[in-house]
Amino acid sequence: MKLFLVRHGESIQNTKENYQLGLPDHKVYLSEKGKRQAKEAGHFLQEYIKEQKIDLSQATLWVSPYERTRQTAEIINQYLNITKVKEDITLIEQRYGLFSDKEIELIKKQYPKEFQFYDNYWQNDGKFYAKLPQGESPYDVALRTRQFLETIFRDDSNPLVIVSHGTTIRTIIMNWFHYSPEWFHREPNMENGSIRLIDSQNKTSTEQYIHGGPVKRLKK
Repeated sequence: MKLFLVRHGESIQNTKENYQLGLPDHKVYLSEKGKRQAKEAGHFLQEYIKEQKIDLSQATLWVSPYERTRQTAEIINQYLNITKVKEDITLIEQRYGLFSDKEIELIKKQYPKEFQFYDNYWQNDGKFYAKLPQGESPYDVALRTRQFLETIFRDDSNPLVIVSHGTTIRTIIMNWFHYSPEWFHREPNMENGSIRLIDSQNKTSTEQYIHGGPVKRLKK
């Protein structure tokens, strides 16, 4: 089985435009740059699949039902023409609750106790377990992506193209390879429009970036 994991293109949340608009997370859409990134990802996949002689006749395109992932998947599929397209609610982004759509300084000001509690986990390498107020922890996301993997194991489709979100994709990889919470804490998100491939053959699996790369973390 081959799983092509695609992070959506840049959105108006990534550009911080949504701090002014205040759209709920599921309505956040792609920026113009994000649309270009989706086109680049689609073109790359088209060429990669042709070069590797991968048969798409039994492929499934799985999509998070958020606006930015739907847009990304639609653009990518203009290059792939996968007929079986499915949405799955377990592929949505981590829910940020009270911390959604706000600058960090505003969060600290409006929710000082909640932020202090969350930051304590973060500073002690506990990001994986810290539940955002009225939202989710990465642990919660990992539980639902485990359910998603059970879904695709029951499906005969191969390959799979999965268009989702940064945290969600990391938990898919974590679950697949049985990585630790410490791995999750160290692992950066993928850049917008990047693609990682899980290639599983003969009871062994490999994983690699094939397009784009990880978000570069700022040095403290």
